[in-house]
Amino acid sequence: MDKLTEKQKAFCREYILDWNGTQAAIRAGYSANSANEISSQNLAKLNVQEYIRSLQKEIEKVAGVSQLMVLNEHKKLAFSSIAHLHNTWIERKQFDKLTDEQKSCISEITTQVKSYYPKEEQAYEVEFVKIKLYDKQKALDSISKMLGYDAAQKIDHSNKDGSLANMFKPFRELKRDERDDND
Repeated sequence: MDKLTEKQKAFCREYILDWNGTQAAIRAGYSANSANEISSQNLAKLNVQEYIRSLQKEIEKVAGVSQLMVLNEHKKLAFSSIAHLHNTWIERKQFDKLTDEQKSCISEITTQVKSYYPKEEQAYEVEFVKIKLYDKQKALDSISKMLGYDAAQKIDHSNKDGSLANMFKPFRELKRDERDDND
Protein backbone atom coordinates (compact mmCIF):
# COMPACT_ATOMS: atom_id res chain seq x y z
CA MET A 1 0.00 0.00 0.00
CA ASP A 2 3.02 2.24 0.39
CA LYS A 3 3.46 2.10 -3.38
CA LEU A 4 0.13 3.82 -4.01
CA THR A 5 0.12 7.45 -4.99
CA GLU A 6 -2.06 9.88 -3.04
CA LYS A 7 -4.35 10.08 -6.07
CA GLN A 8 -4.71 6.28 -6.14
CA LYS A 9 -5.50 6.24 -2.42
CA ALA A 10 -8.11 8.95 -3.00
CA PHE A 11 -9.53 6.87 -5.84
CA CYS A 12 -9.85 3.87 -3.49
CA ARG A 13 -11.56 5.93 -0.79
CA GLU A 14 -14.00 7.33 -3.35
CA TYR A 15 -14.55 3.94 -4.98
CA ILE A 16 -15.84 2.26 -1.81
CA LEU A 17 -18.52 4.95 -1.44
CA ASP A 18 -20.57 3.80 -4.43
CA TRP A 19 -18.47 1.18 -6.30
CA ASN A 20 -18.53 3.37 -9.41
CA GLY A 21 -14.98 3.46 -10.77
CA THR A 22 -15.45 6.25 -13.29
CA GLN A 23 -17.07 8.58 -10.76
CA ALA A 24 -14.48 7.65 -8.14
CA ALA A 25 -11.69 8.58 -10.55
CA ILE A 26 -13.31 11.95 -11.28
CA ARG A 27 -13.86 12.69 -7.58
CA ALA A 28 -10.25 11.68 -6.87
CA GLY A 29 -9.02 14.34 -9.30
CA TYR A 30 -8.45 12.43 -12.53
CA SER A 31 -9.59 13.92 -15.82
CA ALA A 32 -13.22 13.18 -16.71
CA ASN A 33 -12.07 12.31 -20.25
CA SER A 34 -9.81 9.49 -19.06
CA ALA A 35 -11.66 8.54 -15.85
CA ASN A 36 -13.10 5.31 -17.24
CA GLU A 37 -9.72 4.10 -18.49
CA ILE A 38 -7.90 5.18 -15.31
CA SER A 39 -10.54 3.42 -13.23
CA SER A 40 -10.04 0.16 -15.13
CA GLN A 41 -6.27 0.42 -14.83
CA ASN A 42 -6.41 1.17 -11.09
CA LEU A 43 -8.84 -1.65 -10.35
CA ALA A 44 -6.60 -4.12 -12.19
CA LYS A 45 -3.64 -3.35 -9.89
CA LEU A 46 -3.19 -5.79 -7.01
CA ASN A 47 -2.01 -3.13 -4.55
CA VAL A 48 -5.12 -1.02 -5.31
CA GLN A 49 -7.36 -4.08 -4.79
CA GLU A 50 -5.59 -4.79 -1.49
CA TYR A 51 -6.06 -1.20 -0.30
CA ILE A 52 -9.76 -1.30 -1.24
CA ARG A 53 -10.18 -4.53 0.77
CA SER A 54 -8.45 -2.98 3.78
CA LEU A 55 -10.72 0.09 3.57
CA GLN A 56 -13.73 -2.20 3.32
CA LYS A 57 -12.67 -4.12 6.44
CA GLU A 58 -12.15 -0.84 8.30
CA ILE A 59 -15.65 0.34 7.38
CA GLU A 60 -17.11 -3.00 8.48
CA LYS A 61 -15.31 -2.69 11.80
CA VAL A 62 -16.38 0.91 12.43
CA ALA A 63 -19.98 0.23 11.36
CA GLY A 64 -20.12 -2.98 13.35
CA VAL A 65 -21.31 -4.95 10.33
CA SER A 66 -20.06 -8.32 9.18
CA GLN A 67 -20.87 -10.75 6.39
CA LEU A 68 -22.35 -13.06 8.99
CA MET A 69 -24.74 -10.34 10.16
CA VAL A 70 -25.85 -9.69 6.59
CA LEU A 71 -26.25 -13.41 5.98
CA ASN A 72 -28.37 -13.77 9.13
CA GLU A 73 -30.64 -10.91 8.01
CA HIS A 74 -31.15 -12.59 4.64
CA LYS A 75 -31.79 -15.88 6.44
CA LYS A 76 -34.53 -14.25 8.54
CA LEU A 77 -36.29 -12.97 5.43
CA ALA A 78 -35.79 -16.13 3.38
CA PHE A 79 -37.31 -18.43 5.97
CA SER A 80 -40.05 -16.17 7.30
CA SER A 81 -43.68 -17.06 6.74
CA ILE A 82 -46.90 -15.12 6.92
CA ALA A 83 -48.16 -18.01 9.05
CA HIS A 84 -45.82 -16.89 11.83
CA LEU A 85 -47.86 -13.70 12.11
CA HIS A 86 -51.15 -15.49 12.81
CA ASN A 87 -52.69 -17.41 15.69
CA THR A 88 -55.07 -19.21 13.33
CA TRP A 89 -55.45 -19.00 9.59
CA ILE A 90 -57.83 -16.05 10.05
CA GLU A 91 -56.86 -14.46 13.38
CA ARG A 92 -53.59 -12.55 13.17
CA LYS A 93 -51.39 -11.89 16.17
CA GLN A 94 -51.42 -8.44 17.71
CA PHE A 95 -48.45 -6.42 16.45
CA ASP A 96 -47.03 -5.92 19.94
CA LYS A 97 -47.05 -9.71 20.46
CA LEU A 98 -44.76 -10.29 17.46
CA THR A 99 -41.07 -10.88 18.07
CA ASP A 100 -38.56 -8.34 16.81
CA GLU A 101 -37.45 -10.93 14.24
CA GLN A 102 -41.02 -11.32 12.96
CA LYS A 103 -41.49 -7.55 12.80
CA SER A 104 -38.26 -7.12 10.85
CA CYS A 105 -39.60 -9.38 8.08
CA ILE A 106 -42.57 -7.10 7.40
CA SER A 107 -42.12 -4.87 4.40
CA GLU A 108 -45.49 -3.15 4.46
CA ILE A 109 -48.77 -3.05 6.34
CA THR A 110 -51.79 -1.44 4.77
CA THR A 111 -55.28 -1.17 6.18
CA GLN A 112 -58.58 -0.38 4.60
CA VAL A 113 -61.95 0.09 6.26
CA LYS A 114 -65.03 -0.80 4.25
CA SER A 115 -68.53 0.12 5.30
CA TYR A 116 -71.43 -2.19 4.61
CA TYR A 117 -75.09 -1.14 4.60
CA PRO A 118 -77.23 -4.26 4.39
CA LYS A 119 -80.97 -3.83 3.90
CA GLU A 120 -82.98 -3.89 7.11
CA GLU A 121 -79.83 -4.35 9.24
CA GLN A 122 -77.55 -1.99 11.02
CA ALA A 123 -74.56 -0.70 9.03
CA TYR A 124 -71.16 -2.01 10.01
CA GLU A 125 -67.52 -1.55 9.11
CA VAL A 126 -64.88 -4.16 8.42
CA GLU A 127 -61.17 -3.46 8.66
CA PHE A 128 -58.98 -5.27 6.13
CA VAL A 129 -55.29 -5.57 6.92
CA LYS A 130 -52.74 -6.52 4.28
CA ILE A 131 -49.31 -7.60 5.47
CA LYS A 132 -46.52 -7.88 2.93
CA LEU A 133 -43.24 -9.60 3.81
CA TYR A 134 -39.92 -8.87 2.17
CA ASP A 135 -39.14 -10.87 -0.97
CA LYS A 136 -38.13 -14.41 0.02
CA GLN A 137 -36.66 -15.21 -3.39
CA LYS A 138 -34.34 -12.19 -3.33
CA ALA A 139 -33.15 -13.22 0.13
CA LEU A 140 -32.57 -16.80 -1.02
CA ASP A 141 -30.70 -15.54 -4.10
CA SER A 142 -28.51 -13.35 -1.90
CA ILE A 143 -27.76 -16.27 0.42
CA SER A 144 -26.88 -18.47 -2.55
CA LYS A 145 -24.57 -15.81 -3.93
CA MET A 146 -22.89 -15.13 -0.57
CA LEU A 147 -22.27 -18.83 0.06
CA GLY A 148 -21.07 -19.49 -3.49
CA TYR A 149 -23.90 -21.84 -4.43
CA ASP A 150 -24.23 -20.01 -7.76
CA ALA A 151 -20.58 -20.41 -8.67
CA ALA A 152 -19.93 -22.17 -11.94
CA GLN A 153 -18.80 -25.75 -11.59
CA LYS A 154 -16.66 -27.68 -14.02
CA ILE A 155 -18.30 -30.92 -15.06
CA ASP A 156 -16.08 -33.55 -16.63
CA HIS A 157 -18.07 -35.24 -19.38
CA SER A 158 -15.19 -37.27 -20.74
CA ASN A 159 -14.67 -40.96 -20.12
CA LYS A 160 -11.49 -42.34 -18.50
CA ASP A 161 -9.67 -42.38 -21.82
CA GLY A 162 -10.82 -38.80 -22.41
CA SER A 163 -13.13 -39.55 -25.31
CA LEU A 164 -16.68 -38.38 -25.25
CA ALA A 165 -17.75 -41.14 -27.64
CA ASN A 166 -16.79 -43.95 -25.25
CA MET A 167 -18.93 -42.39 -22.55
CA PHE A 168 -22.06 -43.43 -24.48
CA LYS A 169 -20.78 -46.92 -25.31
CA PRO A 170 -22.61 -48.64 -22.38
CA PHE A 171 -25.89 -47.13 -23.60
CA ARG A 172 -25.34 -48.44 -27.13
CA GLU A 173 -24.52 -51.89 -25.76
CA LEU A 174 -27.64 -51.84 -23.60
CA LYS A 175 -29.73 -51.09 -26.66
CA ARG A 176 -28.06 -53.96 -28.51
CA ASP A 177 -28.75 -56.36 -25.60
CA GLU A 178 -32.36 -55.25 -25.46
CA ARG A 179 -32.71 -55.97 -29.16
CA ASP A 180 -31.24 -59.47 -28.71
CA ASP A 181 -33.73 -60.19 -25.91
CA ASN A 182 -36.64 -59.28 -28.14
CA ASP A 183 -35.60 -61.61 -30.99
